[in-house]
Amino acid sequence: MPKLVLRPLSNVPLPGILNMSTDASAGVAAQIASSDSPLVDGRQSEMALAIARGTARYLHALGYCVVSELPLPSGRRADLVALGGDGQIIIVEIKSSVADFRADQKWMEYRRHCDRLFFATHAGVPCDIFPAEAGLIVADAFGASIVSEAPEQRIAAATRRAVTLRFAHAAALRLQAVADPQGPYNGEF
Repeated sequence: MPKLVLRPLSNVPLPGILNMSTDASAGVAAQIASSDSPLVDGRQSEMALAIARGTARYLHALGYCVVSELPLPSGRRADLVALGGDGQIIIVEIKSSVADFRADQKWMEYRRHCDRLFFATHAGVPCDIFPAEAGLIVADAFGASIVSEAPEQRIAAATRRAVTLRFAHAAALRLQAVADPQGPYNGEF
């Protein structure tokens, strides 16, 4: 399994991220938001969708499988959950603005459901607002880069099993819903 790569933030474009404005990224996100995907439910802003897309692409390139909007055993819903081939679980909480970060303090509850917790944002949000207890990913609609690594805190085996089963169940239902859009499982994931 490839290690997550820490890249220092600077004024130059981040490796793997196209040098595009937030307006351009939002334009791509508008195309995503207008799709018929069951995962685009109107709760996410166009920018949040762009951040999620770029972050998922980055994690996939590192060998992780990603499921968005995954219900956790606690009843919370994680923006992105990544599962590594070795069973490692990463949760990514997407924050598209300073106001979004300040309005939502439930992120601490995600910590008990993952081995590593990251925030993901775009280049227009100041990185210094995010806590050191979590890692930070900066993304646009096409890619991402890790700005600060997330501390690893291995979760209990029973929690790992519960989250992994939810991940597998949601992924299988979503795949089946794509194959059979009129089936009885739409909305269960």
